[in-house]
Amino acid sequence: MRQLHSAPVLAKLHAWLDAQAPHHPPKSPLGQAISYALKQWEALTRFVENERLPLDNNRSEAALRKAALGRKNFLFVGHEAAGENLAGIYALVATCEANQINPEAYLADVLLRVQAPQPAHR
Repeated sequence: MRQLHSAPVLAKLHAWLDAQAPHHPPKSPLGQAISYALKQWEALTRFVENERLPLDNNRSEAALRKAALGRKNFLFVGHEAAGENLAGIYALVATCEANQINPEAYLADVLLRVQAPQPAHR
């Protein structure tokens, strides 16, 4: 289906980009966008040949959005050690979410377990 429907649209888009590139200065916003699209063309069209690749990158974009918001929110944590701790918790929560695990339930379970005495071999 991708080769039947997407490949012709992508071929037309590539031809349009090639035709438009000389008409826009390289430093203009449209010139930069056209240049970027042409340079990334192989990666952009890889989904046509490989059915395992998703049609969009919404999951990746959502993960990056969270990281960008976190970077802004955590800019003034007060101390370097606090920032490292926060980064560790952030990574743990992101890993839980990526594996469809409720981070709050996971942390509650782990915190209860680490309080209990454990034999040295465990």
